[in-house]
Formats: sequence, C-alpha cells, structure tokens
Amino acid sequence: MLQQKCTFYLLLLLTLFSAYTPVSAIDFWTNTDKDELQSRLIESMTDEQLLGQMMLLGYMGGTPSSDILDWIENREIGGVKIFGWNVADLETLAGSIREMQQTARKTELQIPLFIVTDQEGGWVRHVRAETSETPGNMALGASRIPDDAFKTGYYIGMELRELGINMNFAPTVDVYSNAEAHVIGPRAFSQDALLTAVLSTAYFKGMDSAGVICTAKHYPGHGDADKDSHGALPIININFETMWERDLLPYRYLVRENIPAIMSGHLAFPEITGSEIPASLSPLFLNDILRERLNFEGLVVTDDLMMNGVQLLSMNTPEICKTAIEAGNDIILVSRTPEIHQKVWDYLIKEMKRSEDFRNTVRASAERILTTKLAYLKDEGSIPLFPDPDHVLDNIPNHEGKDFFTDQAYRAVTEIYKNSTVDGENRKILLAGQLDRFFTSGKKAYPDADTFRFDYSPFYTSEASIRNSIKKKADNYDTVIFCLANPNSFQVLKELESSKAEIAVFSVLTPVYLRELPWVDKAIAVYGISRESIDAGFAALTGTIQPEGNLPLNLNAYGEN
Repeated sequence: MLQQKCTFYLLLLLTLFSAYTPVSAIDFWTNTDKDELQSRLIESMTDEQLLGQMMLLGYMGGTPSSDILDWIENREIGGVKIFGWNVADLETLAGSIREMQQTARKTELQIPLFIVTDQEGGWVRHVRAETSETPGNMALGASRIPDDAFKTGYYIGMELRELGINMNFAPTVDVYSNAEAHVIGPRAFSQDALLTAVLSTAYFKGMDSAGVICTAKHYPGHGDADKDSHGALPIININFETMWERDLLPYRYLVRENIPAIMSGHLAFPEITGSEIPASLSPLFLNDILRERLNFEGLVVTDDLMMNGVQLLSMNTPEICKTAIEAGNDIILVSRTPEIHQKVWDYLIKEMKRSEDFRNTVRASAERILTTKLAYLKDEGSIPLFPDPDHVLDNIPNHEGKDFFTDQAYRAVTEIYKNSTVDGENRKILLAGQLDRFFTSGKKAYPDADTFRFDYSPFYTSEASIRNSIKKKADNYDTVIFCLANPNSFQVLKELESSKAEIAVFSVLTPVYLRELPWVDKAIAVYGISRESIDAGFAALTGTIQPEGNLPLNLNAYGEN
C-alpha cells in the first residue's frame, strides 16, 4: 500500500513539474505557435537573459575567442558582429558561425544568435575572400534601375545566407548632400533623396527575399556630415524641415515597407535637439521621431559604441550603453574588448535591479528582438543556423550574381563630359594613379602607355614630392589618364591644371571632386574599384562601349541646402 502511494505521489509531482517547467530551449525549435512561444519565453526570462538579448558583441581573431563563446554560453547574448578581422577565409568563417550557434543551442533557452556583418557592396565589404565585389550603391544611382538595386540586395543576401550570416548592416541610405562626407561617398546611392528612397527600398526587398535582416543606416542621416563618426562627433546644422524632406525621406519609405531594423548614428543636430547629444543617444530622435512620428516598430541598433562619436562624450562606456538603451535602442553594439564587455554587463544588471523602469525598457527591447528572431530565424525558409564549411564555396560567389554584377558595372559607367574617349593611336599616354587594377586594365587598353604610381594612403593628404614629380612628368605626354580616387589623388591631380597634356580623369568611387576641376578636358566615372568596374571604365575610354550611366550627383549644387 505504501509503495502504491509513493508511486502515485511521484507521478503527481512529475506531472506538476512538467506542467510548470519554464520554457526550455527545445520549445524554440519545436513550438509552432510563435505568439505563444514568445510570451512563454518573455515570462520565463531572468534579468540576465533579457539583458543578454540586447548585447551585440565582437571578438578578435579569425576564430571565436574563448571569451565570446563564454558570453554566448553563460550570458546568452543576442548576437555576434563579424568584422573584417574575423575573416581569414570563408570555410573557417562558416565553421566559426556554426560553432557559435551550436554554443547558443546548448543554453537554457536555446535562442539563436543574430550573426551580423557590414556587407553593403562596393566600398564596404567586411566579408571579403571569394564574396562578390559589387559596383556599389552609387553605381546603382547611376544606372537608376530599381531592379538592379533589388538584385544587388538579393545576391549579396544569398552569399551571406551560405555563411549563416542572418543580419546585415545595409543598405546605407544616407543622402549624399555634403561633398565633404568622405566616409559616405560612394556608399550613398545619390544626392537625390527620392532616388535614394526608391533604390534603398528595392535593395531592402531583394535582401529580405534572401532571408537576411536588413538594417538601414545611419539614422537620421550621415550624408551631410563633414566628419567621420568613427573619429569624432559630426555636428550637422540643419533644421527639422530640411531633415524631414531630405534625410528622413528614405526612412519614411523603408518604414512603410516594414524594414526590420534601423541603425542609429553618432551624429549631432543642435538646431533640432538644442544640444550636441548624438542621435544614437537621443530620445527625441529614437522615440518621438522614429517610433511615434514614423511609426517604426522594428529594431533600433546602435552603431558601434566604441566609436569616438560617442566615446569622446563625458561618460564612460557603461554609462553610454545605459543612455543608449534609455534613449530607445534595442541592441547595443560594443565591438571590443572583453574587459569592457564585463564592465558594461555589471553596470547594466545593477541598473536593472535598481530601477523597475529600466528593467521594463530592457524587457520591451528583448520582446522586439524575439519578435524579429521568430520572424526571420524560425521559418522553414530561414537562413541555416549551422552552415556547412565543406560546401560554403559551392555558391560563393553566387553564380547568377557574378554575371549580373558585371553587367551592372557596365550599365553604370558615366561619361561626365561629352567626347571623353581617348584614342591611343600615335599618342604618348601616361597612366597615373594609386590602384593596381587601374594599371592592369589600363595597360590592356593602352599597351604602350607609361605609368606613374603613388600610394593610396594617407587618404586625406598627398606628399609634396608626388605633386612635384607628376607636374614635371606630365608635360612629356600627349594625354594623362588620371585615376581620381580620394582627397590624396585629388590634390595630386590639381597640379596638372597648367599641364600641356590633355587630362582625362578616370573617376572611381565618388566623382564629387570634379566640381572643383572645371579645367579637366575629359572625364568618366565608374563608382567602384572592382575589376569589372575598372574594365568597364576603360571600355568607355577606348570607345568600345557607349556609356549609359547618369551622374547621380549635381556637382554644381553642393553647398546648397
């Protein structure tokens, strides 16, 4: 009798235990009711698990460090950012992502990670190796074909999919309104806000079709900044009306089309906020404007909080992170280092225990994060969480994308001045520039040409010896084909104004420097530095193709708001 009673009570306890067991990791994978799963997850999560979902961390090295694996396993962080320094080769990267997701699956809740990178295309491509080198956003602005933007987003997304990267900090939707916005340059689609809105929306739709979570940046707009927020806090003196009609227009389109995430930029707008607080830490920008006025319901992600745009403020990193959360960011990106990560964690957990309001803010963000993860990482067609390193190169570069990006590079070539072809017959030609690909392609187009090479770095300034040398050398040639790529080469090119030679400018990246070079005889623009873009530019110079691109900038309009 006693044995029967013991058995009965044991079964009763087991039944009660199973009925009230907190949601476990297996539920994320097997529960098909997303609403029920989300509510059960949120209700069961500790303060540490809620905060963990908000943290997007980086690591050093070509494989996951023991520190990042520890943060995934024991703090159940929400995501890991892949930087260029993490990419030794694609097989190793795929193996690293697989290992990190497997570690996440061993945790109590088994919530998968956001695996994030910056793969904009063109100039910014953190995952290099065999991935496609695209003509870039400004090339899309030159061809002005929304379907080109859609396919660009799609093919980039399909390559990220092979690697298990499920979130991308792209597209860059900054309206290129300031010629001194060097950090943006060819990353922008155009100087025109409406064209930027249309192309960025098409790009988003393409990447979304590949299953990648798009993150539009840099809200509310980096295109009018004359400083780089990596090194300083840009101060942009515009009023709200200008911002609404120009910088916020792409976001108004994207929010209406349900962009899942937006990155907040370290940019100050004192005429709007009344202070020099960056938008990334501003409740006015993140809650009043983005949430309330634009009706954005997705994720707000900070730009890296280790950048000088916020690090130079009179706050330490933990205080910056707390301010960012209170301002309305759902995910805080802290790229390095483990010691700083620990200080941030300790400070924020303490604040959650101290303040119910702060805890509720963290909880609301964690709920938005889970909503996004359930929408993008749980469906049958979602990006595989465990990529296969042995087969990752089967579809990278994407086979269809390779042909498309070549065609798009040729469509984008723009003849800035009419009759900009250069006849190589019976003429002494000098190829001058900084890029190896320029000389490789140039020598194929003009086999008898001589060359003048100088370094791409430093980016902003040139050496006096280079300026003096080219000035003397150019007069010995009939034509100088000059590759204009950055402020350094712009300074060198200005030395040729009085040269006897015909000057033909081969502009890569942004052609904005040409606004100060009215004396140039001939000029074409290609907007990218891929082999296909350079080949396309020389095809236009030799007259092999007729350029079809339209200049995406009004060079005469810079300086006007």
